[in-house]
Amino acid sequence: MIAKAHTSILFVCLGNICRSPLAEGVFRAVVAARGAENAYLIDSAGTGGWHHGSAPDPRSIAIAASHGIDISAQQARKIVPEDFHRFDLILGMDRSNVEDLEALAPADAKARVLLFLDFAEGASGEVPDPYYGGVDGFSAVYRMVRQASERLADRLERGSAPVSGHTSSTT
Repeated sequence: MIAKAHTSILFVCLGNICRSPLAEGVFRAVVAARGAENAYLIDSAGTGGWHHGSAPDPRSIAIAASHGIDISAQQARKIVPEDFHRFDLILGMDRSNVEDLEALAPADAKARVLLFLDFAEGASGEVPDPYYGGVDGFSAVYRMVRQASERLADRLERGSAPVSGHTSSTT
């Protein structure tokens, strides 16, 4: 069974140049490999707007490319209030992202704001920010995001993940 048409997912990190564009690209590749690319609206954003309009970090582009995923055309953007009505799931990469998202969310938000690894894998965890580190950090983030994306796709395909209603997971 394929997930319902147009489940909408927004991946969010701090600046939208490292983790969230990688998560967007990896999740797109995962659902495309399953023939379900048309079942999803997928995007990414940052809680800050410092990099607005910039391409992803070259190290994110390189690690994605080494796995056959092209994220080079993505452009960083800051989350906007409309995103809380446009998306079913807004998945923060770390607890700080989730806290920022909760503070920004309008009271009548449609989206569920959740920690990506918690929601995808059912276990507590964060995707660490590799920005100030080396290439190894980006490789580790890729592996985490890839595994979580596979599990998220599985969960959505099984229909075991309600995708509407304002909720958060920061524990």
